[in-house]
Amino acid sequence: MPSTPTHSRRRALAWGAATLAVPGLALAQLGDKPLRIILPLSAGSGADGAIRAISTSLAKALGQPVVIENLPGAGGITGTTQLVRAPKDGSVIGVVSNNHVVNPSVYKNIPFDSIEDITPLTIIGATPFVLVAHPAVPAKNVKELIALAKAKPGVLNYGSSGNGTILHLGAAMFVEQAQLDIKHIPYKGMGPLMNDILGGQVQLGVVAVAPAAAHIKAGTLRALGVSTATRVPSLPDVPTIAEQGLPRYELDGWIAAVAPAGIPKAEVARLVTGFRNALAMPEARDALVAQGYEIRLSTPEVSAAFMRSELARMAQVVKNAHVTMD
Repeated sequence: MPSTPTHSRRRALAWGAATLAVPGLALAQLGDKPLRIILPLSAGSGADGAIRAISTSLAKALGQPVVIENLPGAGGITGTTQLVRAPKDGSVIGVVSNNHVVNPSVYKNIPFDSIEDITPLTIIGATPFVLVAHPAVPAKNVKELIALAKAKPGVLNYGSSGNGTILHLGAAMFVEQAQLDIKHIPYKGMGPLMNDILGGQVQLGVVAVAPAAAHIKAGTLRALGVSTATRVPSLPDVPTIAEQGLPRYELDGWIAAVAPAGIPKAEVARLVTGFRNALAMPEARDALVAQGYEIRLSTPEVSAAFMRSELARMAQVVKNAHVTMD
């Protein structure tokens, strides 16, 4: 499967907060008029926890209240539809995740263009994934899992948080690159998926590191490989999937702040600087890191280029892995 070369993607993700500096820009004090943040995901999701963790600091940095509105549905399409139709005056923004660039490849009809109908503000951060197995699976690493799956085609299964989700694509990408025959079992969300992996009802899954780490350390889950290009500090002894024989494998769960297309440049600068100043506050940085995120602030231009690149990459993943919706 063709994919963005690892070194290029890592370079694109090397976004320092210094690149966001807007010299001499004074943030407008908008009094009690709130900034409405549309989150096209459910309450309790990783992105929800992340943006709520930094919302107080963001309000302080912007000098205005911040109101977060969850509008889940159709893999994020419902909320994003409302976002792209919102006023183009800087009063409404959204926080989107990987699904924003996955959806065009897995849904037939989307009422907006994932690139043209938004203005990227900044990538906020990214969290790593880990391929895990129930301890009853007789494989201690990726190489052993591949050997096991090839010896018993069609016997193993993996769960995901739902068809077309990034956790589904993460596992499907592994199965496709390793050329395995493993059955997919979709769940409705991360919670049910984790419960059934822990209970042994499903054998494998790609999940976020943060909620899995305690189970891995307790021995109730076995970590086979992390999804990122380099090892994860919280799981230093777990090798990457790439270093275990699948060098093209690389994936993480990113979140980005976006606005409707056509927002004035002055508002783009104000909002971007607000995120930069918010995440310069120790309480916001610590809260985001505690949620399992690496902070990756970027300029609007770098954010736009990254999202276009990920749109193309995920389209290839969906095609090669034959991902279809229910």
